[in-house]
Formats: sequence, structure tokens, C-alpha cells
Amino acid sequence: MEKTLDELLCAAAMAGNSAMVRDLLLRGADPSFFDSEGKTPLMHAAAVGHGEVVRCLLDAGAPWNALSPSNVSAGDLAMENAHQEAFDVLLNFAIQAELVLGTIARGGGDGEGAASQEVYLSERVSFGEDRIVDAESKAVMMAWEKPLMEAHARAICCFGDVGGKILNVGFGMGLVDEAIQRYKPLEHTIVEAHPEVYDRMIQSGWGEKENVKIVFGKWQDVLPQLGSFDGIFFDTYGEYYDDMREFHQNLHRLLKPGGIYSYFNGFCGSNAFFHVVYCQLVALELENLGYSTQFIPLPVKECISEDIWKGLKHKYWQLDTYNLPVCQASLDSE
Repeated sequence: MEKTLDELLCAAAMAGNSAMVRDLLLRGADPSFFDSEGKTPLMHAAAVGHGEVVRCLLDAGAPWNALSPSNVSAGDLAMENAHQEAFDVLLNFAIQAELVLGTIARGGGDGEGAASQEVYLSERVSFGEDRIVDAESKAVMMAWEKPLMEAHARAICCFGDVGGKILNVGFGMGLVDEAIQRYKPLEHTIVEAHPEVYDRMIQSGWGEKENVKIVFGKWQDVLPQLGSFDGIFFDTYGEYYDDMREFHQNLHRLLKPGGIYSYFNGFCGSNAFFHVVYCQLVALELENLGYSTQFIPLPVKECISEDIWKGLKHKYWQLDTYNLPVCQASLDSE
């Protein structure tokens, strides 16, 4: 049986025949075609490391973020097979695409992120021994994150020229705040917007700690009363990437020179390549604001078992490694 143009394009991509790929595209072959294996021409080219073909297909409109039935992207295939050239081409293209379009982790604009947060703040949450769950049975925070929160606290309390004033935006289960307290900060400010979480904080005695100041409200509303800090951690629920980007625009007024900023790096926690894209995207945008970012890889496979997701709608983290961000004002920034 004669192959279609689309099938021939997959074969040419797999063979690394860039001339044939260009010819087939000119003849109308579809760069977004999925073959019987559930792969696109771009996936085939990335899997075998044909960087030139990868670039050609992307330029022709091949979707870099298409997923196979097993949730694998072209970038994942390049990573798994250690094809650096193909990986670099895909990563650079993906970052540029996200800067322009924001197709995988943002709320899509039009206030969708704000709307999602408003819904979360207006609904009840359920408190369990190992989790907080929203009204849609999605986890707000889970106990398996405790080692990560301890590492975040260590980063913002012990790195750089820290003088002891710490800010955490988003209390949740209080895991990072418990860890921060062990470093005995001079001042420890906590911003929390959900009324039930806030009430639970008060009932648990957080308002009685001498060095703790609790600020109830959305961070966007309480920014003017926060002051400046040596260390900042950001971890809100019900917001999208654009909301965190807005927070980053205000870092210069919140973070003291030499201070350390970190955030919960949960973007695209079910796809390794998408996660790398967002690590690099955030680092690039922070660099443009005058901050350098390093990522500390933390193995989390042992922290997560299939059982912990029982009763939940969404497995928000499925990767073996968590990349903990440590951000600091660049030495040459003003």
C-alpha cells in the first residue's frame, strides 16, 4: 500500500533526510500529523537526533508541545536519547514560543488566573493529616512536599547576605513556615488569602509567636504594607504563571540587595521537557529583572508513591527530580 505524504514525512524525518522533508512540506505534507505509533514527524526526528530536520519542521509549524498517547513530547525523546543538538533547538524554540504565546502553563490571559484564584478563595477546603484539598478534590498542598519546603527554607534563610527578615506568600499546611522558624528569623511575615487557612493558622497559635506577623489578604492587595526582606518564598494556589510573573515585577521593592528569593517550582510537573522549558523561561525573565537563578536538583522519587494520590483528581507532580530555584540580585544590577 502506497504511503501518504504525511507518512513519507515521518519516514524522512526519522531518516534525517532534510531535503526530502522540505520537499514533502512544499507538496503539502502536514508537520502536525500523528502516525500509527502516535508520533509526529518532529518526535521521530528528535528521537534520533536530527537537529537540522527538527529545526526545519518547527519552522514549518510543527507543534513543539504535541504529546504522544503516552504523554511524551519531542523534547522528552531528545532528552531520553541524549541528543543535545535536537534538544537545544527544541528548548530554544519552546522558550521563544512561550514568551510570545504562553501555551502550556499559563492561564491564557483574559483574567483567567485571577478568576481561578477567586473561586478557590471563595470555596471551602478540606484539611487532612497529609493534605489540604480544594472543593474539586485537587490537592492544595501535601505532606510529601515537606523535604522540599525544608530545602526552600534553608535556601532563603542561609544563602547570601541574610539579616533575618523573611517573607512567605502562601501558608498552606505551614510546612515551609515551620522550617523557617527553626532558623529563628528576626521577623517572619506570612501572607495568606484563604479565610479557612487563615483561621486554622490562628487556631494553631501562629498569631502568638513573637517573631511572626500574619497578613490576611491577597498578596496583590497587601503589597504596600509588606516592607522589605532578606529572604522570600512564593507559593500560592489558584494562580497561573502570569500571576507569579506579576509578583516578580515587584521583587525589587520587596527583596533587599543580596537577599534570596525562591518559589515552589511546580510548573508542568507531569512532563520533564515542559518543566525544563519553564525553569529556563522563569530564569530568563528573572535575569531580565536583574536576578540570577540557579536550580538545585532534589530527588523526590522516594517521597512519592502511587497511594498518596488516592482520592485526588490530579497528580500535580510525576517527575523524579525537583529543581529548587535560588534567585539573587545579580552583582552588576543597580
